[in-house]
Amino acid sequence: MTQKLRWGILGCAQIATGSVMPAIQESQSGVIEAVASRGLEKSSRVAAEFGISKAYGSYEELLADPGIDAVYIPLPNHLHREWVIRAAEAGKHVLCEKPIALSSAEAEEMVAACRKAGVHLAEAYMYRHHPRIAQLREIIARGDIGELRAIRGAFTYNDAGDTTNIRFKSAWGGGSLYDVGCYPLSAARLLFDAEPEAVTVQAIFSPEHDNVDMMASGLVEFPGGVSLTFDCGMWAYNRQLLEVLGTEGMIEVPIPFNARFEDADFLVYKGAEVSRFAATGANPYVAQADHFADAVRGGKPLAAENDPVLSMRLIEACLDSARRRERVSLL
Repeated sequence: MTQKLRWGILGCAQIATGSVMPAIQESQSGVIEAVASRGLEKSSRVAAEFGISKAYGSYEELLADPGIDAVYIPLPNHLHREWVIRAAEAGKHVLCEKPIALSSAEAEEMVAACRKAGVHLAEAYMYRHHPRIAQLREIIARGDIGELRAIRGAFTYNDAGDTTNIRFKSAWGGGSLYDVGCYPLSAARLLFDAEPEAVTVQAIFSPEHDNVDMMASGLVEFPGGVSLTFDCGMWAYNRQLLEVLGTEGMIEVPIPFNARFEDADFLVYKGAEVSRFAATGANPYVAQADHFADAVRGGKPLAAENDPVLSMRLIEACLDSARRRERVSLL
């Protein structure tokens, strides 16, 4: 690439400073031109830390900067809709943290705004960009484990003692389904290469945590009688798992959602044999930045345009099922 994608960072959240900003700087395709916060003191401090030339004391100022091609939005979930739309209207391509919205209706508005402005919109599921995902899909497509029958996914951790955490604010899009349940839900849609038909979910809604879902377990039905069984939680033992079950074998991915280099291996079971695949390692945040830049420059798209809408449609159906304690159809 002769010219790097010029990024603006709309907020100084930990995911930005700890993962995404270092990755953009490490990438071959991007450079961070500016960072903005709701106050100049914080953005100036972050800019100095990362060697960024421009700091803004408001998001509006950054969006008005003609030297910015794309923005990354790590703001709390309830602010995603507003600032994605405003970024699109300012002519900026947008990478927005997951979950992209609080509902499928919001996601539809965001997709429509970006389409109208002629800019790209991507939801920041960084794990999808790890080269291991392509390897898993290749194994499945070759039929190495036979026909797919089921997927099992889990992502849990315990942060229940920090009651001031924004993930425990209901109006801000808190809860385990929004925060970590979205990962196995996303992975199942990707690996089945299909959209679900119905969901049945059980959840713990905690009064101590603004009645967000602190733990959820569910069944997601896909066409052809296959399904995802999953659990997610912010009040349970730390663990991750992804299992893909076929008629002739199974794939087990021990750390499916935030692996990098040394923890990217996975296992394939066939009959009595167990094979360890030394998956290609990578920083998925760097790969995400490079893939986004490639999409902006007319390369392979990151995902279908309406993928964020379908993603949110599934999450809101899971929440609806948990609250109503009944099966919810998506047809």
